[in-house]
Amino acid sequence: MLLLGWAVGASSTGLDDWFQSLGHTPVRPLNKLADPRLLIIVLAGLLLVGAWQRRWRLVAMTALAPLIGLAFVRVLKPIFGRDKSGGLAYPSGHITTMTIVLGLVVLVAGAAWWMVTVALVVLALAAVGVGSTFHYFTDTVGGLLLGSAIVSAAALVARRDLTRNARPRSFPG
Repeated sequence: MLLLGWAVGASSTGLDDWFQSLGHTPVRPLNKLADPRLLIIVLAGLLLVGAWQRRWRLVAMTALAPLIGLAFVRVLKPIFGRDKSGGLAYPSGHITTMTIVLGLVVLVAGAAWWMVTVALVVLALAAVGVGSTFHYFTDTVGGLLLGSAIVSAAALVARRDLTRNARPRSFPG
């Protein structure tokens, strides 16, 4: 994430310009997938499910990980100083937070393959929507990388909750 931020610098890249050209096409509404109100609703549901399952470490990570992600974004944006329409852009806080929330959804779902697939598709669509409107696309890639790192750390902290109900698999033969 850091290397990408320094590599892209303060202006747009050719890739960013291409995605910006999509800003007035049907991909524009995809940025609504990263709406903070929607993410708050999903987080509230995750907190309820985690509490109902008594997975307290996971509940704590669900409450803290998005806040930690936003704190990192606020510290990193001035360091990179990348401007888009008068605001600091790199890394994207919208996509960082969305990556964290969807990563937590995957953890709560036990990393089921179908949930991983759904999360990846939704995240890719949101990155295209955000990267073609109020962020450069490379800002969204930086957000994906930062959010992934935070989800990985959250999974390590909550690993006891994630594995306590797992049953050993028996292999034939």
